[in-house]
Amino acid sequence: MALAGRLGESGEIGVTTRVPGSEQVRDARLPVSGWNRGEDEPDLLGSLGIEPALPPVLGDVLADSPAQRAGLRRFDRVVSVDGQPVEGWRDWVAVVQGAPDQSLDVVVERDGRPLSLTVRPEARAAMEGGDAGYVGVTPYTNDIRYGPLAAIPRGIEETWDKTALTLGLLKKMVTGDVSMKNLSGPITIAKVAGDSARSGWHYFLGVLALLSISLGVLNLLPIPILDGGHIVFCAAEAVRGKPVSERAQIIGTQIGLFLVAGLMVLALFNDISRLF
Repeated sequence: MALAGRLGESGEIGVTTRVPGSEQVRDARLPVSGWNRGEDEPDLLGSLGIEPALPPVLGDVLADSPAQRAGLRRFDRVVSVDGQPVEGWRDWVAVVQGAPDQSLDVVVERDGRPLSLTVRPEARAAMEGGDAGYVGVTPYTNDIRYGPLAAIPRGIEETWDKTALTLGLLKKMVTGDVSMKNLSGPITIAKVAGDSARSGWHYFLGVLALLSISLGVLNLLPIPILDGGHIVFCAAEAVRGKPVSERAQIIGTQIGLFLVAGLMVLALFNDISRLF
């Protein structure tokens, strides 16, 4: 999310890193120029020369999934599949996705001891076409939890950050720094929501929160027919001491309808383009 806010910019991206288990941090400055400007599908990490290195340790194991039926558990570390060693999470994902409806002999490390299991990934439609294997697990990550009171300021901070990100990306779409093909409609939203729901309820709620913030920001834009447009008319009435003329409101509504309809058509076109 933080990198997405820097799309199309030039200058330096400051990164602070820390080796797991160590308290020592290191600061790095990454020079960029027109970074991923106008790219349809920007690779935020790859374009900086960064490759995530998640270990093949299982996080959530979804209920009634192939992984649960095979006996996989949270915190299991995948050691090998069909005799081939698994070094990272990407290796595990590649093997699973490449074996729909095929039995895999998986060796995991549990409580310091090796354990052999047989997993049969389900076949599911892939974005690129064809089928891909699915077992229903997520990678293990360090969870940061807050109590009810401590969560309130963090929630406000997150809402503010996502609002600023949404406005910033909208501005960059207008200036051409971010491709308009990144605009998504109901088809993509439904797919992302479905994928997040299969990954776990907390991922699903996170997607819903992001969608709610984005829709709230869009609704408050100063465009007639949206709530933001009504606020502008009310503010103009407060300043002038009388309502905006009916003709001005009609013209504004027509312009707003044209803009919103155009955005909807563009978003739907992007959705269909991604499918085919």
